[in-house]
Amino acid sequence: MAQLHITHAEAHDVTAIHEMISELSDHLGLAHEMVSTEGEIHNALFGPQRQAEVLLARLDGAAVGFALYYGNYSTFRGRCGIHLEDLYVRPQARGLNIGRLLLAELARITLERGCTRLEWWVLAEDAQAVAFYERMGAGAKDEWTVFRLRGDSLRALADIPPA
Repeated sequence: MAQLHITHAEAHDVTAIHEMISELSDHLGLAHEMVSTEGEIHNALFGPQRQAEVLLARLDGAAVGFALYYGNYSTFRGRCGIHLEDLYVRPQARGLNIGRLLLAELARITLERGCTRLEWWVLAEDAQAVAFYERMGAGAKDEWTVFRLRGDSLRALADIPPA
């Protein structure tokens, strides 16, 4: 019987995490957006200014999935929340409830930290992911629109002189 363990990632897991992030970008058709390096992922997860955390799923010792997340804050609720940046399970490990178990562990972490919500974005055209999250009890927040600044637009805004 296969042994599944979900634990917090450690520094020696960065190579496997980076590989799975690359696999996820391929799966989503966004490989052209994948520019992060192992060093950047290592610094984000284990550097002096930790920016995110990872839950890692191992099946018989091999990394087969992960959930990368970080904290956020609701001014309306006056409480913390958690944003799930990526949830990924390798194709050979799908159908074993690993995604559900990663999400369940993250829900426990959310509550243990006194947070009131767990949220994430999903590509609207990723029908498989949308259906999975709906089965977990999540609902889309259609009343909000995501905006993003990056590249030249971000630099142009930052170049406005301070008041």
